[in-house]
Amino acid sequence: MSKNWSLILVVAFVLGFGFKSYLDAQPEPTNLADSPTVTLFGQDNQAVNIFDASDPRIRIVYFGFTRCPDVCPTSLAMLAGALNELDADTQSQVRPMFVSLDPERDNAQASATYAHYFHPMIEGLSAPLDVTTALAHRYGVIFRKTELPNSELKYTLDHSSYFYFLQPDGTLITKVPHTQNPAPIVDAIKKTINTSKG
Repeated sequence: MSKNWSLILVVAFVLGFGFKSYLDAQPEPTNLADSPTVTLFGQDNQAVNIFDASDPRIRIVYFGFTRCPDVCPTSLAMLAGALNELDADTQSQVRPMFVSLDPERDNAQASATYAHYFHPMIEGLSAPLDVTTALAHRYGVIFRKTELPNSELKYTLDHSSYFYFLQPDGTLITKVPHTQNPAPIVDAIKKTINTSKG
Protein backbone atom coordinates (compact mmCIF):
# COMPACT_ATOMS: atom_id res chain seq x y z
CA MET A 1 0.00 0.00 0.00
CA SER A 2 2.80 2.40 0.90
CA LYS A 3 4.50 1.64 -2.43
CA ASN A 4 1.32 2.54 -4.27
CA TRP A 5 1.06 5.83 -2.39
CA SER A 6 4.70 6.60 -3.09
CA LEU A 7 4.13 5.95 -6.79
CA ILE A 8 1.02 8.17 -6.80
CA LEU A 9 2.93 10.98 -5.09
CA VAL A 10 5.81 10.74 -7.57
CA VAL A 11 3.44 10.78 -10.56
CA ALA A 12 1.50 13.72 -9.10
CA PHE A 13 4.73 15.64 -8.53
CA VAL A 14 5.96 14.99 -12.08
CA LEU A 15 2.62 16.00 -13.60
CA GLY A 16 2.40 19.10 -11.42
CA PHE A 17 5.95 20.14 -12.26
CA GLY A 18 5.32 19.56 -15.97
CA PHE A 19 2.12 21.62 -15.90
CA LYS A 20 3.86 24.46 -14.07
CA SER A 21 6.68 24.41 -16.64
CA TYR A 22 4.11 24.56 -19.43
CA LEU A 23 2.37 27.57 -17.86
CA ASP A 24 5.68 29.32 -17.25
CA ALA A 25 6.53 28.93 -20.94
CA GLN A 26 3.33 30.62 -22.12
CA PRO A 27 3.63 34.27 -23.26
CA GLU A 28 2.41 36.89 -20.83
CA PRO A 29 -0.92 38.54 -21.73
CA THR A 30 -0.44 41.81 -23.55
CA ASN A 31 -0.57 44.77 -21.19
CA LEU A 32 -2.30 47.40 -23.26
CA ALA A 33 -1.04 50.17 -21.05
CA ASP A 34 2.52 49.25 -22.10
CA SER A 35 1.73 49.54 -25.82
CA PRO A 36 -1.25 51.90 -26.16
CA THR A 37 -0.72 53.00 -29.77
CA VAL A 38 -2.92 51.07 -32.19
CA THR A 39 -3.15 52.91 -35.51
CA LEU A 40 -6.10 52.21 -37.79
CA PHE A 41 -7.38 54.26 -40.71
CA GLY A 42 -10.72 56.02 -41.02
CA GLN A 43 -12.52 58.51 -43.21
CA ASP A 44 -10.34 60.06 -45.94
CA ASN A 45 -7.73 57.44 -44.99
CA GLN A 46 -6.79 59.44 -41.89
CA ALA A 47 -4.62 57.61 -39.34
CA VAL A 48 -6.43 57.10 -36.03
CA ASN A 49 -4.85 56.08 -32.73
CA ILE A 50 -7.87 54.47 -31.12
CA PHE A 51 -6.17 54.43 -27.71
CA ASP A 52 -5.24 58.10 -27.65
CA ALA A 53 -4.85 58.86 -23.93
CA SER A 54 -5.87 62.50 -24.45
CA ASP A 55 -9.37 61.31 -25.43
CA PRO A 56 -11.22 60.25 -22.25
CA ARG A 57 -14.26 58.76 -24.00
CA ILE A 58 -15.24 55.12 -23.45
CA ARG A 59 -14.63 53.13 -26.62
CA ILE A 60 -17.44 50.89 -27.86
CA VAL A 61 -15.85 48.66 -30.49
CA TYR A 62 -17.64 46.27 -32.83
CA PHE A 63 -15.64 43.97 -35.14
CA GLY A 64 -17.23 42.92 -38.42
CA PHE A 65 -17.13 43.49 -42.18
CA THR A 66 -19.12 45.52 -44.67
CA ARG A 67 -20.34 42.56 -46.74
CA CYS A 68 -21.77 40.80 -43.69
CA PRO A 69 -25.27 39.70 -44.70
CA ASP A 70 -27.11 39.98 -41.38
CA VAL A 71 -25.21 39.99 -38.06
CA CYS A 72 -23.22 43.20 -38.62
CA PRO A 73 -26.11 45.29 -40.00
CA THR A 74 -28.33 44.17 -37.14
CA SER A 75 -25.66 44.91 -34.53
CA LEU A 76 -24.80 48.33 -35.91
CA ALA A 77 -28.49 49.18 -36.14
CA MET A 78 -28.83 48.26 -32.45
CA LEU A 79 -25.79 50.40 -31.60
CA ALA A 80 -27.29 53.30 -33.55
CA GLY A 81 -30.58 52.83 -31.73
CA ALA A 82 -28.77 52.90 -28.40
CA LEU A 83 -26.91 56.10 -29.32
CA ASN A 84 -30.17 57.73 -30.31
CA GLU A 85 -31.59 57.00 -26.86
CA LEU A 86 -28.76 58.85 -25.09
CA ASP A 87 -28.80 62.53 -24.19
CA ALA A 88 -26.12 64.77 -25.67
CA ASP A 89 -24.00 64.72 -22.50
CA THR A 90 -23.91 60.92 -22.39
CA GLN A 91 -23.23 60.72 -26.13
CA SER A 92 -20.20 62.97 -25.66
CA GLN A 93 -18.65 60.40 -23.29
CA VAL A 94 -18.61 57.47 -25.71
CA ARG A 95 -16.70 56.77 -28.89
CA PRO A 96 -18.37 54.03 -30.97
CA MET A 97 -16.24 52.25 -33.58
CA PHE A 98 -16.69 49.66 -36.29
CA VAL A 99 -13.43 47.82 -37.07
CA SER A 100 -13.35 45.78 -40.28
CA LEU A 101 -11.99 42.24 -40.12
CA ASP A 102 -11.87 42.18 -43.93
CA PRO A 103 -9.31 44.80 -45.04
CA GLU A 104 -8.85 42.90 -48.29
CA ARG A 105 -12.22 44.31 -49.38
CA ASP A 106 -12.90 47.02 -46.80
CA ASN A 107 -10.51 49.93 -47.16
CA ALA A 108 -10.65 52.82 -44.71
CA GLN A 109 -13.12 54.91 -46.71
CA ALA A 110 -15.46 51.97 -47.35
CA SER A 111 -15.47 51.14 -43.63
CA ALA A 112 -16.16 54.77 -42.71
CA THR A 113 -18.99 55.09 -45.23
CA TYR A 114 -20.55 51.84 -44.03
CA ALA A 115 -20.41 52.85 -40.35
CA HIS A 116 -21.81 56.32 -41.02
CA TYR A 117 -24.75 54.77 -42.85
CA PHE A 118 -25.95 53.51 -39.46
CA HIS A 119 -25.05 56.55 -37.36
CA PRO A 120 -22.77 59.57 -37.87
CA MET A 121 -21.11 58.97 -34.49
CA ILE A 122 -19.83 55.51 -35.43
CA GLU A 123 -16.27 55.60 -36.78
CA GLY A 124 -15.54 53.06 -39.49
CA LEU A 125 -11.94 51.86 -39.39
CA SER A 126 -9.66 49.52 -41.29
CA ALA A 127 -5.98 48.54 -41.23
CA PRO A 128 -3.70 45.78 -42.54
CA LEU A 129 -4.92 42.34 -41.48
CA ASP A 130 -2.05 41.73 -39.07
CA VAL A 131 -3.00 44.88 -37.15
CA THR A 132 -6.73 44.18 -36.95
CA THR A 133 -6.17 40.48 -36.19
CA ALA A 134 -3.87 41.30 -33.27
CA LEU A 135 -6.38 43.85 -31.98
CA ALA A 136 -9.31 41.44 -32.33
CA HIS A 137 -7.45 38.62 -30.60
CA ARG A 138 -6.70 40.83 -27.59
CA TYR A 139 -10.40 40.74 -26.80
CA GLY A 140 -11.11 37.15 -27.77
CA VAL A 141 -12.81 37.93 -31.08
CA ILE A 142 -13.15 34.74 -33.12
CA PHE A 143 -13.30 34.96 -36.90
CA ARG A 144 -12.41 32.84 -39.90
CA LYS A 145 -12.56 33.09 -43.65
CA THR A 146 -14.96 30.73 -45.41
CA GLU A 147 -14.64 30.25 -49.16
CA LEU A 148 -17.77 30.61 -51.30
CA PRO A 149 -16.75 28.94 -54.59
CA ASN A 150 -20.08 29.51 -56.38
CA SER A 151 -20.56 33.12 -55.30
CA GLU A 152 -19.39 36.44 -56.68
CA LEU A 153 -18.37 37.33 -53.12
CA LYS A 154 -15.75 34.51 -53.26
CA TYR A 155 -15.61 34.30 -49.46
CA THR A 156 -17.31 35.40 -46.28
CA LEU A 157 -16.23 35.76 -42.67
CA ASP A 158 -17.73 33.87 -39.75
CA HIS A 159 -17.19 35.93 -36.61
CA SER A 160 -18.29 36.39 -33.04
CA SER A 161 -20.57 39.34 -32.38
CA TYR A 162 -19.96 41.49 -29.29
CA PHE A 163 -19.73 45.15 -28.38
CA TYR A 164 -16.48 45.70 -26.49
CA PHE A 165 -16.43 48.54 -23.95
CA LEU A 166 -12.87 49.74 -23.47
CA GLN A 167 -11.11 52.29 -21.35
CA PRO A 168 -9.11 54.91 -23.27
CA ASP A 169 -5.94 52.80 -22.86
CA GLY A 170 -7.68 49.76 -24.36
CA THR A 171 -8.41 47.88 -21.14
CA LEU A 172 -11.59 45.82 -21.46
CA ILE A 173 -14.38 47.04 -19.17
CA THR A 174 -17.20 44.78 -20.30
CA LYS A 175 -18.74 43.30 -23.43
CA VAL A 176 -22.32 43.03 -24.61
CA PRO A 177 -23.32 40.10 -26.83
CA HIS A 178 -25.29 40.37 -30.07
CA THR A 179 -28.73 41.73 -29.30
CA GLN A 180 -32.01 42.39 -31.10
CA ASN A 181 -32.76 45.31 -28.79
CA PRO A 182 -30.74 48.47 -28.00
CA ALA A 183 -31.60 48.26 -24.28
CA PRO A 184 -28.61 46.10 -23.18
CA ILE A 185 -26.23 48.49 -24.94
CA VAL A 186 -27.86 51.54 -23.36
CA ASP A 187 -27.67 49.90 -19.92
CA ALA A 188 -24.00 49.03 -20.40
CA ILE A 189 -23.19 52.58 -21.52
CA LYS A 190 -24.88 54.12 -18.49
CA LYS A 191 -23.32 51.67 -16.03
CA THR A 192 -19.86 52.14 -17.54
CA ILE A 193 -20.08 55.93 -17.39
CA ASN A 194 -21.44 55.89 -13.83
CA THR A 195 -18.67 53.53 -12.73
CA SER A 196 -15.97 55.67 -14.33
CA LYS A 197 -17.36 58.75 -12.56
CA GLY A 198 -17.51 56.96 -9.23
